[in-house]
Amino acid sequence: VQVNKAIGEQNNKNVSIKDGMDISICCIDRSNNTIEYSGANNSFYFLKNKQNKLLDINVKLEDNNYCFYEIKPNKMAIGGGTNHVNYKTHKFSLNKGDVIYLFSDGYADQFGGEKGKKFKSTAFRALLLSISTYNMTEQKRTINKVFQEWKGGIEQLDDVCVMGVKI
Repeated sequence: VQVNKAIGEQNNKNVSIKDGMDISICCIDRSNNTIEYSGANNSFYFLKNKQNKLLDINVKLEDNNYCFYEIKPNKMAIGGGTNHVNYKTHKFSLNKGDVIYLFSDGYADQFGGEKGKKFKSTAFRALLLSISTYNMTEQKRTINKVFQEWKGGIEQLDDVCVMGVKI
């Protein structure tokens, strides 16, 4: 609701604004080693070392090191002038080695490859899990390289933003 107010339901000429957006917001509390996440149509990916496995959430993927969780967002954009619903806030404990990812839909929605198809969320999750043991600089390099190779000569049609934080 507060982000809706910040966006503004009416501009200064009392003309209604109907535009909305998808967004993920998180807040890390370093003193309590917790993270809070809320999303409007954008999931939150959370990788935890296997010894710190979450018991109340299903594991989406896993390898020898990490359990990969997808925390689902509210299925509604933020803004648009008619949305007055509070978004669900998810709170988790953080441990050293955990990795979090926030992202736009542009990476998974990019067309490319041999058949000119979308990259898709399944491949994006698998990519993130496969590079989870890399340092963040190498992860960035790999994410960019894979994207460029996938896209090839096909025009980029959407914004692409991937943010990762390793605790």
